[in-house]
Parts: sequence; C-alpha cells; structure tokens
Amino acid sequence: SVIRSPLYCRGKDSQLGLFNSGLDTMKFSMYTLAATALMAGPVMGFAGAPLRNAAFGVSTRPASKLNMSTVVDTKAALATAANEARGLAMDSIAAAKSGHMGLPLGAAEIGAPLYGSAMTYNPSDPTWINRDRFILSAGHGSMFIYSWLHIAGYDLPLEEVKNFRQHNSMTPGHPEFPNSEHTTPGVESTTGPLGQGVANAVGLALSEKMAEAVYNTADHKIFGHHVFALAGDGCFQEGVSSEAACFAAHEKLDNLIVMHDANEVTLAKMAEYTQSEDIIARYEAYGWETYEIDGHDLDAVEKTLAAAKASKNGKPKFIKCNTIIGKGVEEVEGTNAAHGEAGVPYVDGARKGLGLPDEKWFVSPGTKDFFKGVQDKNKATYDEWQTTYAAWAAANPDLSKQLTDAVEDNVPTAEELCATIPVMDAPTEATRVSGYKIIQEISKAIPQYISGSADLHGSTRNYIDNGGNFGSGFDKTYAGKNMYFGIREHAMGSILNGIAYHGLFKASGSTFAVFVDYFRPTIRVACLAELNRVSWILTHDSIGVGEDGPTPQPVETVSGLRVFPNLDVYRPGDAEETVAAFASSVSRKEGPTALIFSRQNIVQNDAMPAAERRAGALKGGYIAKKETADLDVIIIATGSEVQHAIEVGAAMPGARVVSMPCTSAYDRQSDEYKESVLPAAITKRVAMEAGVSALWWKYVGTHGKIVGVDRFGFSAPGDIVMKEFGMTAENLKSVVDSM
Repeated sequence: SVIRSPLYCRGKDSQLGLFNSGLDTMKFSMYTLAATALMAGPVMGFAGAPLRNAAFGVSTRPASKLNMSTVVDTKAALATAANEARGLAMDSIAAAKSGHMGLPLGAAEIGAPLYGSAMTYNPSDPTWINRDRFILSAGHGSMFIYSWLHIAGYDLPLEEVKNFRQHNSMTPGHPEFPNSEHTTPGVESTTGPLGQGVANAVGLALSEKMAEAVYNTADHKIFGHHVFALAGDGCFQEGVSSEAACFAAHEKLDNLIVMHDANEVTLAKMAEYTQSEDIIARYEAYGWETYEIDGHDLDAVEKTLAAAKASKNGKPKFIKCNTIIGKGVEEVEGTNAAHGEAGVPYVDGARKGLGLPDEKWFVSPGTKDFFKGVQDKNKATYDEWQTTYAAWAAANPDLSKQLTDAVEDNVPTAEELCATIPVMDAPTEATRVSGYKIIQEISKAIPQYISGSADLHGSTRNYIDNGGNFGSGFDKTYAGKNMYFGIREHAMGSILNGIAYHGLFKASGSTFAVFVDYFRPTIRVACLAELNRVSWILTHDSIGVGEDGPTPQPVETVSGLRVFPNLDVYRPGDAEETVAAFASSVSRKEGPTALIFSRQNIVQNDAMPAAERRAGALKGGYIAKKETADLDVIIIATGSEVQHAIEVGAAMPGARVVSMPCTSAYDRQSDEYKESVLPAAITKRVAMEAGVSALWWKYVGTHGKIVGVDRFGFSAPGDIVMKEFGMTAENLKSVVDSM
C-alpha cells in the first residue's frame, strides 16, 4: 500500500482524492537522506496539543510496484528540495546577518508540494494571466519565496539569492511587487504588514472570479486559476484578515486557498501567551472549508492542496499546517528565538544535520531535474491554454481587445478623457454629486473600471449605473462592477490592492474621508508598490460635514494623505476639476490616487471655460482667476475654498487666484510653469483650506499667511462650523487686507 501521513479535514462538504496525478509518472533518483526523512513519518508534538481527526475518509486505489516506486521517488524529491530550500534560506540569512529564518525552515514541506505539484505556473512567462498566484502574507519570511522561486526555475539567479537584503538586489527584506525599485518574477504582492497578504489574496480571488464571468464563454474558458496564501499566527491576529475572511466566505470565493503556518510562536512569546482561540472553528463559522494537517508531512500537504484545489463547493479553503518554526536548527527550533536570525550561529551544524554538503547555496542536480519535470508538465498545460486562448480570441475579437487593453493597462490619456466627457454645466453642487455623474462616463470609456464602497454608496455616490453588483446571491453576479464591502474599510483597502496586483481591473473604493484611518496601512503599501490601478473616493471632506460633530469632521486627514510618496491627492474645487481628477486617477501610471470630494454644495467657477479648468487641474495647480491690474497678491485655495478665493479675487484687480487641487501633480511641473503660476517675486500670498495649515507654508513662504483649521471641529450645521472657523470670503478678504 502507498505510504501516507495522517490527514485531518473539517467540513462536511470536503472530499479528498489521491496525489495530484500530474506527478504520478515522474521519476527521481532520491538521496538516501531524503528517503530516510520521508520514511521517518510525521513530526509529532506541537506544544503538547494533539492533532485532530475529523473522521474524514481518504480514498485509495491499488498501486502497482511501478507506481509505488514513482510515488516514493516523487516524495523523496520533494523532501530533498525542502531541505535544500532550508539550506538556501539559512545561507542567505547568515550571509546578510539579518532576516527571519523561522518560517522558511518551518514551512519547507509546504513549499515543496506547493511549487512541486499544486500550483500551475510557467517560470518562462511569469505574468501568464491564467497562472495560479501565491501570496506570502508573512512577508518577513521572504527567503521562503526567494528559495522556491529559484528552485522552481524563475529568473531569480543564485547570485541574487546570495544578495539577500542587499542594495539593488532582487531579494529585498520583504517581497516587493515589481515596481521601479525591484522586479522579482514570481512575487505577486508587496507584503510585510501582517494580515494584509491574506486580504490581498481575497482581492486576487475576487478579480479572478470576475475575469471568469467577464471573459469566459460557453465555448472557451481562458480563466480558471487559484490563489494560494501562506500566513502565520500574526496574520490571523490582525483584524484585517478577519474582515477579509468574512467577505471571502460571504461571496463564495472558492478559488482561494489560505495555508496557516501554525507554529505556535510569535516574535516576543510563544503564541499561547496571547491567543487561545480555536482558529479552525473560527474559520468554519465564517463559512470556510477547513483542514488541519501535519505541515511537515509531504504526503498530507500534497493531498490536501490537491483536494482544496479540486473542491468547487462555494467555500474558500483554510488549511492549518502544524509546523515547527526554524525546523532543522535544533538549538532554536520550536521557540520564539527561531523567528529571526538567532539561529545564524548554528547554521553550519544545522546544514550537516540536514545532510547538506559543505558547498553553500547548494541545489542538487536531482532537484533541478525534478523541477525541470514540473516545468515541462506546467508548460504542457500552458501550451494547451495558448491554443484555447487563440481560439477564444478569434471567436471574440471585441472581448479579446478589451482583455488586451486590461492586461496592458491601455486606457485613454487624462487629456483624451477630459475631451470626451461632456461639459458638466453643473449647478451649485457637491463634488461627490459631480463625481457620480463622472464615474458613469469613466465606466463607459474604460470597461475594466470597477468600484465599491464600505456600506456608503448612497453617500459617497460612486455607484456605477447598469454595472450590476459583484458577488454571490441576491441580485449579485461575479461580472458586477459594484462591490459591497460591508463595514470593513481595512479589508476593502487590502482587497482593492489585491485586485490591482491581479493585473486586470482598475478598482476604486469609497468611504468618508475621516474613515481613511481604518485602512491607511493599505494606502501606504499601494504607494510603495506603485499600484496605479487603485484609487479611493473619499467624501465628506472637511468640517463642512457639520452636525455630526468633530468625530467625522476630517481636519488632518487630507494633509495626512498628501505626505505619502507616489500618491496623488485631488481635492477639486468644482465639477470640471472633478472631471480632471477622475481622468487623472484612471490614466496615471506612477501610483494610486485619492479623490477627495465635498458633502456640501460648491459654487462653480463658470467665468473660466470648462476645458481650461480641466487642463489646469491636470497640472495640479493653475490660475483660476487672473489679475486685471499689476499683480499684488496671490490667493491659493483648494476644494470648497476655491469659491471663496474667486469671490474675493473678483473684487481685487491686483489679485490672482490659484486653484491647487493636487499639490503633488503641481510639484511635478516644470520650473517654468510653476514660476508662471506662482512667480517668486510675489511674496504676498495667502492659502486657504478647511484643514490643517502646515503643508501650505511651502507655497506661501515665510511672508505669507494661511487660513486653515488647526483644531478639531464641533457639532453644528456645516455653514455655521465653516463660518466659525473663518472659511468664508469675508474672513479671507480680511486676512488679505491685513497684509
């Protein structure tokens, strides 16, 4: 009979077959050590907690002697690869004298079946659109993914593995999604903040479901892949993973497989010091299909991954893999000391204990041959898919062009979009209302544009008419353009990033501006990863919110966003500037965009042609009202305060009014343009915004003045709050006159 390690599964809908059949015919000359390790059986004992068996049946079939030999050889190959992956991690972390050794060593038997049989991928085409994705949510354990990418045949040379954590290497301290600083093929997301990778994986799974619904046809199915994530106890302690897990189960994202590296260790203490929950029961309660296995049992890991991938029951999959952190370094394994580089002094002895040769960064010819076989198997799948894709493209030319545009991020330029969106001819209205009209035009121009809200569609006004609603049940389908995230802002932010990582759809998400603090960490990662496919629609932008009081009145929020590198923050002053803001957000290539819209109505600057306002707003700042006499004073304003600046400037012949909806876009303009807008010789300047004043000193200089709000607000009608804080034309004029 075939040798098996115990497998534990929870969930009445679960079924399990034998090994992934794609490896049944592979042969490998095993190491004696690997065979010994394989036959040694499962690792027992995890802080005294017994493994649970849900009386789950394992189907079996007779195995011939030839098949038995093949199975044993395959398992020996995976065992050997696991130990060599440990060696790569130990050698690189020791060379760098920094890093996190615990996960790469403790999860090695997870990585071997993951890259050796479970996932479908092509290292020669790492951005193939129907590849399975892997997210290392516990990004501190980055040598796990670097080791396996190298072993699996990705273009990650051994020299780069050796350069772990070094300047300009392909192996930074945490995995980084390809950007202007790093390109590491096979890395699917930027991870490090714990829990976000789990939520990113939900976003990728969402995007894949949407791709199936939008692009697959009855005759040709070009999408149908899975998303895998590996996360540790810290990821599941962070609330963002819980928010995202609830969403994934509710929308029945059964293409998502999350593996829990359950080593019972956190950085400062053993995990039992801070947690005592039954995580399997928790995920079952969410609505996930759950499994619990010995994470060092290659047989159990491989079969469980295959079963999870085959299960199409509408449930995302959660696999608790019980492991020993830092396995292989006896001096620290199983303790919180193994989390970081505490095992470095013992690396040489550990390598000998694992049967590795003296040669550092060693990958055996046998492992290379084995993974060449894996590549050949996956290449056959890839070639078959290419044939299907060609037939699909020929039969669906319009859909094919739409997909090509989505993959290549082919969208009209901001200028082209501004030229095609009709003049708004808006009355006095809030920019959130203008935004609702504009998002309809954006959706028509860019079919891959989707949007969602954290339970605030009626207030944030970003619903795409006739776009349908995304998800499962009720009136929802997976082709819907409107996503309902519930009251889960943090998950929304990470899911949006996951959609962007998937590389097909351009996604925006909305909430009130003050609630951005719930998902600020995800904005930071989006900026770091230069995710231009994501944007945020943040309404109720100032003390103008009024009666609800200081709690939802943002005063520091907008400036807090402006300090992020790579982020454009647009706070438009009327409907035409809002057109430009939206156009920029979907056409920009360098990073994400935050759109800041008002709750209260705003007077339009109708004295200036719409096209000029749009063109000026795309530059971040422009002359909204030119002086009619010798230039004496410059009034700078943004958002709802532009109307007051226009009113004051209209009565002052020597006054120039500059609208500055996006400071970062303005800062990128040429010195000549900036001098034409804010000539250095004119030092008499006033800036006005219903928010904190600190960032505006850059534009007014030491001789200027700022009309801002440097304290929290209070509960009263919005116009009264604005008046009390000096956000009126009358107060602005008095400040100008005082200079």
